[in-house]
Parts: sequence; structure tokens; C-alpha cells
Amino acid sequence: MDSYFKDKVVVVTGGTDGIGKALVDDLLMAGAKVATCGRDHDKLYRLQASYPSSPLHTMVADVSSENDCRRFMETTIKFFGGIDVLINNAGVSMRALLKDSTTEVTKKVMEINFFGAVYCTKYALNSLIERKGTIVGVSSIAGYRGLPGRNAYSASKFALQGWLEAIKTELMDDGVHVMWVCPGFTASNIRHAALNKDGQSHGETSMDESKMMSAEECAKHILRSIQKKKRTLVLTLQGKQTIFLNKFFPKLADKLTHRFFFKKGQLIK
Repeated sequence: MDSYFKDKVVVVTGGTDGIGKALVDDLLMAGAKVATCGRDHDKLYRLQASYPSSPLHTMVADVSSENDCRRFMETTIKFFGGIDVLINNAGVSMRALLKDSTTEVTKKVMEINFFGAVYCTKYALNSLIERKGTIVGVSSIAGYRGLPGRNAYSASKFALQGWLEAIKTELMDDGVHVMWVCPGFTASNIRHAALNKDGQSHGETSMDESKMMSAEECAKHILRSIQKKKRTLVLTLQGKQTIFLNKFFPKLADKLTHRFFFKKGQLIK
């Protein structure tokens, strides 16, 4: 992996926490030139301070803002000369039933998870075509199977995967590789930051993080899959089983999913 990423320019959106931070750490260790963004200035400052002499470009940006995405890609290209790999990692989850939540929650999740990837990819595209690069979308099992209490999140990931599949075939003649990865349940900050029915962060999680794959392990799988130019990457046995059941036994998948997320009619996860 070290030789593959050495001197490549890799953009990772949302690189201050979880999988994004682990990707940034591994890429810098592998000799890549890395650009990342986030909404928290202090976290970006600490990240930059951790790598004072490394080729790291950071910028405060909200991927739901097209203007922020445009400026981030433009400054990255100016800073490093181009982009070889774009990893659309920034995302937000949510946890609320449709009957309880506002439409603003759905809008906010779609703006970050789907349109954030669209904006960043669009403004990086000319450079990626020029360098015959790679576009990666960090999706979810929720992009294959709609999950209760995560209706907006599921919608955003279904949209992301459909869009990536479409541009994958569009960009074949340009030599640009497009892929999406589905980590499954991974120990990260995403569930703590998940939006509630009012669009505010929960600040807690109902899942047992100790039993999940670590962000560091997940990042290593993602980078290996980029090197191998895989079409898709589904991590965790539970994720693979869910996709299989949903494809071939959808009614059974409905029942098992309901049993996993509900108890006595109440959403418990």
C-alpha cells in the first residue's frame, strides 16, 4: 500500500473524526499528499499540529455548501497541483421515526451525505479525469437495505450509490475508477452526532460500540480496496448477510430488521 499512495494527492472529506481521521493518518504514513476538510476549526488545527512537516492541506468547510466544496477543491488543486483520489467520506446519520421527525431532518441529511459528494466530485472532476484518478463514496449497508429510524440516512445512501453507479459507467472511457464502500456498523462518532427528530445531535448512541469494527481497521480495508480498484466493498459478516437476505428473501429481511430495531413497538436501536 505504501508505494501505491506515495506522492499521490488524496482528498478525504470529513477527516477529523472516525473513519476519515483514520484514513488521513494512514495516507500520510504511506507518503500521500492529503487534503481534508471539516466544520470544526479546532479539530482541524489539532490535526494539522499533529503533522507539522507533512504534506497536509486542511480547510474549514461544510460539504452541504456548494461554495465551500468548490473552494476546497480549488485550493487543494492549487496547493498540490491536482487530485488523484477523492474519498467522499463526510456524512451524518439520523435516528428518528418518520412520524416524529420534521422534513428538515431529511433535507439536512441529503444535503450532507448526497449533495456533499456531488459537489466535491463535480469540482474535482476535471483534475481526476486528467490524472485518470479514483472516486470513492463511503456509503453504508443502509444503501442496500432501508433501515427503520434511519429513513433519511437510508435515502441518502441509496441515492449516493445509484449516482456513483451511473457516473462509474459515464467515466469508463475517461479512465476514472469509481467505487463505493459499505463499512457496516463501525465504531465512530457518527452515531453520537446522529440527528434526532428535530435535526439536533443525539449526543449518545443506542448501539454497543465495543463490538464494532474499529475506524482504523475499516480505513485499512478501504485503502486496500482502492489500490485493487474494486467496484464495491462490503465490510462485516452482518453487512454481507443483510444484503444477501434483502436481495433473495426480502420478506424475511423485513421481519429480521424489524426484530433487530424494535421492541414492543418502540425503536430501541
